[in-house]
Amino acid sequence: MQAAAARARRVLVSPAASGLPGILWGPRLESASSAEGALLLHLYGVPSSASSRHHARDFSSCFAPQSPGNLILPTMASQWLSEKSVHRHMATAHFSTEASDVDHPTEAVEEMYQKMLKSVEAETMPPNAWLWSMISSCSNKEDIKLLFQILQKLRVFRLSNLCINANFNDHLCMKVTEACARVGALDYGLKALWKHNVYGITPTIGSAHYLLKHAKELNDTKLMESIMQVLRRNALPLQPGTADIVFSICYNANRWDLLSKYAERFVKAGVKLHRTVFDIWMEFAAKVGDSQSIWNINSLRGKSVKHYTLATGFACAKGSLLDRKPENAAAMIKLLYKHLPDQKKPFVKDELQKLIAEWPAEVIKRQKKDDRKAMEEALIKDIPAMINCLTKSGLDIPVDLEKLTPQLQAA
Repeated sequence: MQAAAARARRVLVSPAASGLPGILWGPRLESASSAEGALLLHLYGVPSSASSRHHARDFSSCFAPQSPGNLILPTMASQWLSEKSVHRHMATAHFSTEASDVDHPTEAVEEMYQKMLKSVEAETMPPNAWLWSMISSCSNKEDIKLLFQILQKLRVFRLSNLCINANFNDHLCMKVTEACARVGALDYGLKALWKHNVYGITPTIGSAHYLLKHAKELNDTKLMESIMQVLRRNALPLQPGTADIVFSICYNANRWDLLSKYAERFVKAGVKLHRTVFDIWMEFAAKVGDSQSIWNINSLRGKSVKHYTLATGFACAKGSLLDRKPENAAAMIKLLYKHLPDQKKPFVKDELQKLIAEWPAEVIKRQKKDDRKAMEEALIKDIPAMINCLTKSGLDIPVDLEKLTPQLQAA
């Protein structure tokens, strides 16, 4: 073990140290999945103490010592191939946002890098504050490159001093991904999410959420797909918050196909979806005119969310209209109105007017040309029938039915 440590120290201080592959370990996890029957089938088809005498101020504590066989993989070749695979994946990713074209690091980052490098070469661990200062000072992609270089050197240094837990604490991953998003170095941000990396970064789902929120701000579905692919390959567990962001991105980008794809993945993973996700999901299904999906999603919603919201209630009403059942649509709206909090009841009128004046044209234009005329005729007949049923049931909500025919003709 001491001989291995000495060899690692010699490699660290050599000129090629910055390109040294890291030591990778740990089993890959298979993501758990469970079928959800008709819903999935339908959606699938729908469009710090350590033993080192040189240890000073460490970035995280070490685990209990393990056997030497757990420290280093048998060959450096396998490590190099793993890292090469990571870089190949990053090279094929395409994003709508470009990193800064500055071709040199900023003075503050360069200075901090040199200080930390000298400390490592002197075989002493740099203070925590230096690393945090370097991260916060990053302002272009060259800065990020230096950051990742020093992270790799620090990890090798920790390994060479027989600190079993060579990774830093997971808070570092969040700070690094924030810096990558800030300067547009998103390829490096994705590297921080790799479970087996040479930088000592422990990936977290919270860091992935930060990158997903960045994709949402950019309305960038390609970046979202790249992040989700990395999460899958590295067995990072999906969370309800992940679905919140992904569903929102798909809805804003008007991508029902993507929403259906990732909805299947979240359901199979057993993620407990938030009420807001069901709002988005069912409202989108109503917008594209997919009544079967509305009922399947509503069945899934009922298992975890007790009460209807305006979005889910009116989605069910629209589903009934799509099925040519105006009386059921009226009953749904009446039930929704009855159970809504008093402060929400006035919004029923607004949603009902939108159903009359906006939704028909939206749903018709998404149908095949051969089906549009039949749907138009059905809605012209069934929407007034629904309003009539509401009035007869005692829920008289004044709406402007005259806006129905003109906007249907415009569609």
